Amino acid sequence: MNLDIRTMMVMMSALALMFSGLLTLAGLHAGNVRGVQHWAMGSLCIGLGLSFSYSQMEPPGDAWALVLGATLPMAGVGLQFNGIQTFKTGRCNGYLPWLLAGLALILGIWFVVLHPDIQARAVANSLIFGLCNAACAHALLIRIEQPLRTAYWFTGATFAILSTLFLIRAIIVFFSPPNSYGLYLQTPINPISFFIGSMAQMCLAFGFVLMLNYRLSADLQKLAASDALTGALNRRSLEQEAVRLSARCTRTGDSLAIMMIDVDHFKSINDRYGHQTGDEVLRRLAAVAQKTIRSDDYFARYGGEEFCILLPSTIEKDAWILADRLRQTYAGMVMEFGGEILRSTISIGVADSTHAGLEFTALVAAADQAMYRAKQEGRNRVMMYSAYLFV
Repeated sequence: MNLDIRTMMVMMSALALMFSGLLTLAGLHAGNVRGVQHWAMGSLCIGLGLSFSYSQMEPPGDAWALVLGATLPMAGVGLQFNGIQTFKTGRCNGYLPWLLAGLALILGIWFVVLHPDIQARAVANSLIFGLCNAACAHALLIRIEQPLRTAYWFTGATFAILSTLFLIRAIIVFFSPPNSYGLYLQTPINPISFFIGSMAQMCLAFGFVLMLNYRLSADLQKLAASDALTGALNRRSLEQEAVRLSARCTRTGDSLAIMMIDVDHFKSINDRYGHQTGDEVLRRLAAVAQKTIRSDDYFARYGGEEFCILLPSTIEKDAWILADRLRQTYAGMVMEFGGEILRSTISIGVADSTHAGLEFTALVAAADQAMYRAKQEGRNRVMMYSAYLFV
């Protein structure tokens, strides 16, 4: 491949530095998404390291500049890995970039300053870079929901290509005749490595930005679908889920149950303790409900002090058991506000598709009727729609 190595190194360095700036700017508007600044710092280290290496292409070269030219990119890859871990889990090993940089520094001092051997240095560095990129690929090539999967796999595949390239380079250099390899010689592996490396830098930056974009988009969708006060689904999202569940139950013949929940004497709580206390009561109820329901149930704030729970593949009697467990748990809570003890209760109406049909509005109306019957009979209880349907 007739590519000038100097041009390739300048292009890689410029791309890495440019993408560092791009990721830094993206990170400023990333909100609570973490890891972007790690990627920016990683690209900066890689770009600076390549700049140091390029500056030593003309003899006589400075041995310490060559050492730094390998140390900085090694730290950069460590930062990229930490950025991936932080993006995924919010945590990372802060020592990793320093450990990798220290390893590269030791190898550089040994093979450049103390016992000059460019071939051994190239093999050792290529193996470490290959393993680090493989670790990044392994962290990203995982099962995850769309659309993040596309961004993860695209970026992970780029790391996998880089890892393969470095390992192939290590093998080729290892089996080359003694004193036949040089970093700046126009041997086939060098221009190919720099060209693929340049393309990979662009792909990695694109992949990181894609990951950030999809994460922010998912966060916005989640925010739009949830109630700001309680974190439960909002009414619009619940109605959308109900349409989907109704269609599924129509196909499969499964039953669909619903609970309508209302806080007893909520107006009195607001009047006596204030609206902030009322808001906290709703938050406490939401927290209890979310711990009580199953993972495939849908809990939403329906309006005011009313909540609704959709229970797929559930009959009315099973929904009643779950509802009564929720009622008892909430009634047993002791809440203290401003030195005053507050106990609150809820009334719950339960219905299912067997008695009310699969239409969401009909299910809500049936559960509503049962809930108001619970209030009429003294509150702090659960009523089934079918219990008085034929009375």
